[in-house]
Amino acid sequence: MLSIRLYFLQRLSALIMAPLVILHLGVMIYAIQGGLSSEEILGRTQGSLFWAVVYGLFVASVSVHGAIGLRSIAYEWGRIRGFSLSLLSWGFCLLTFFLGGRAVYAVVFA
Repeated sequence: MLSIRLYFLQRLSALIMAPLVILHLGVMIYAIQGGLSSEEILGRTQGSLFWAVVYGLFVASVSVHGAIGLRSIAYEWGRIRGFSLSLLSWGFCLLTFFLGGRAVYAVVFA
């Protein structure tokens, strides 16, 4: 039962990530062609609640998606089972969420 829930949760996170990746790439292509520097881009994103929500949601969905994928790989290839498997996947999820959250905070609020 857990594997079915994880399967659907990974697919849901992919559905969330897909439009956010397209938005991110579109904005980056637009910004680069417009000749904006990194400093100018950061000047436009700082203090923006919209970008904080967009990239916060992106970080959360990537953390969940990646942790479930790593869990599957560790189970199939590494033969890791039980508590160790849960610890690995939860640890990876929390680490990527923390690091991504710090990046979002630095870009939007710092």
